Amino acid sequence: MPIDASALPSIGRHRLPNRVILAPMAGVTDRPFRQLCRRLGAGLVVGEMVTSDPSLWHTRKSRLRMDHRGEPGPRAVQIAGGDAAMLAEAARLNAAQGAEIIDINMGCPAKKVCNKAAGSALLRDERLVAEILDAVVAAVNVPVTLKIRTGWCAESRNGERVARLAEDAGIQALAVHGRTREQRYNGHAEYDTIAAIKAAVSIPVFANGDIDSPEKAARIIDYTGADAVMVGRGAQGNPWLFAEIDHYLRHGQRLTAPSAAERREVMLDHLASLHDFYGEHMGVRIARKHLGWYLARHAPDASTVKRQRAHFNALESPRAQRDFVDQLFRHPAAVRSMTSNGISAA
Repeated sequence: MPIDASALPSIGRHRLPNRVILAPMAGVTDRPFRQLCRRLGAGLVVGEMVTSDPSLWHTRKSRLRMDHRGEPGPRAVQIAGGDAAMLAEAARLNAAQGAEIIDINMGCPAKKVCNKAAGSALLRDERLVAEILDAVVAAVNVPVTLKIRTGWCAESRNGERVARLAEDAGIQALAVHGRTREQRYNGHAEYDTIAAIKAAVSIPVFANGDIDSPEKAARIIDYTGADAVMVGRGAQGNPWLFAEIDHYLRHGQRLTAPSAAERREVMLDHLASLHDFYGEHMGVRIARKHLGWYLARHAPDASTVKRQRAHFNALESPRAQRDFVDQLFRHPAAVRSMTSNGISAA
């Protein structure tokens, strides 16, 4: 049965156009990818996490992560840190620069984040969680959201308690990844905790973790009662997933898969936007991981993926990368031959 799309979730004054959200992912959800996913059906996109320490904002990485020029609203910025006052100041500064939603990261499992008592490490200290939430909500006049995991480890799944703290502090929506920090991205996400969190609070809850198909998105929403799904790794190399999920939730039927011509156009547009946003030298290098994800979904088998990735990763210019993609769709057999023989596709 199609899921009722008549009562779409809101984050403060921002009514989402559908129930599919792009998750914030460091090194992935840059401005080119956010714009692409929004164009292909994401109802909301969240940028890469930005450190809460303004003294580090002068770096090229931070400046690029905070670049939302040309993006339609609402612009959502995620901040990360472990100090309440610093996070509150970071929220104020980002709101002053045009952020329309501030998201607090309490879900990142990376060691370099957790070792600084930030990200999902915060879940071990509920008193500090409450202090941070109160401080950030009080600091800005835009909606504040929160992203968490189900807990630090299997023995300390405290997602429900943290969710109640969030609602009491005035958090406007909560995204929950169905794993503990200890799991990182191993094993499978579980959704019982997300269902319990949804039953415990009245704010919108977004289910996150292992959502890689329209059918699974529908099952998770039905099982948990979540207001939307948040898609992360499932969108890497497959930005069409957002429209496919939205269509399935509205109509209960699969959307026609994108044609080869459509896939080619999207991949070429993505390449061009990466080259333009980062510049030729950096853009070529960042394009390699994105095209690797596309190739993994496009190639017929693992050995072909390996050859194509190795060949693409050796290309040193925007033109060579574009020519490779162009040839991939015009003459796929020729590209397989070129990559196996080490001949340039440019």
